[in-house]
Amino acid sequence: MVNEFVDAGGNKVSISVKPGVSGVLQVYVDGDKIYDKAEEGNETPHLNRVKELKAIVKDRLESVMAAAAD
Repeated sequence: MVNEFVDAGGNKVSISVKPGVSGVLQVYVDGDKIYDKAEEGNETPHLNRVKELKAIVKDRLESVMAAAAD
């Protein structure tokens, strides 16, 4: 999952994956939490959810690139 996010965001956005208590996983993009395993019923994200999260990373990257172009 981490590789998917890094592939989508490259080095243009900050991606943090933080393990929590009892295996709870949190994912942050530029300081904003986009995933928290505890908030999603302690279920490991399925393929469609990973794709949704990857799309969030791509959208954030596009926003960063658009802002840099201005």
